[in-house]
Amino acid sequence: MQTPTAFIGLVNPKSPANVGMIMRAAGCYEASGVFYTGERFDRARKFSADTKNAASKICLQHVEQLEDAVQTGALAEGAVLVAIELIEGATPLMDFIHPENAYYIFGPEDGSLKKDIIEQCQHVVYIPTIGCMNLAATVNVLLYDRMAKSGRAVVDQRPIAANRDVNNKIRI
Repeated sequence: MQTPTAFIGLVNPKSPANVGMIMRAAGCYEASGVFYTGERFDRARKFSADTKNAASKICLQHVEQLEDAVQTGALAEGAVLVAIELIEGATPLMDFIHPENAYYIFGPEDGSLKKDIIEQCQHVVYIPTIGCMNLAATVNVLLYDRMAKSGRAVVDQRPIAANRDVNNKIRI
C-alpha cells in the first residue's frame, strides 16, 4: 500500500514568516512537500522563519505554475487537487473527507485563487470562521484536520516525549 501524501501549493506567497510557519506545519504534520509560485517569497526568502529547519527535510520548491508540480511527477501518483478558499459553494472542512493523496492549493495572503485554478481542483474546501485566517494558520488547521481524521493510531506514532521542545519536561 502506498503511503498517504499531502503536498501544499501556495500561490505567490508574500510573507517569509508565513512560509516559514507553513514549513514548520509541514514538518509537524508530515506533509511531503511545498510548492509555490510568484516572485515575492523569493525576494524575501532570507527572512524566512522556518525555526525547525523543515526545509532541510521537506521539499520547498518554486514552480512557474502550481500545475507544473503535477506534470513533472513531483507529486504522488493520482494526487487529488483540493482548493482551500473562503468562497460560496465550498465544502466546510468539518464535512470534508481528505483524499489519501492530496495536493492542497492555497491563494495568496492578500487575494484569492483564480477561477482557472479552482476549476482544475476536484474539491473546494473552506474553514468556517468569522473573517479570514492568516495563510499559515489556515495550512495548520487543514493539516491538523487531516491528521485528526486519520484515526487514533496517530497518537501512538507521535509520543509526546519524543515531539515536545527540549525545554518542556512537565508531566501530569
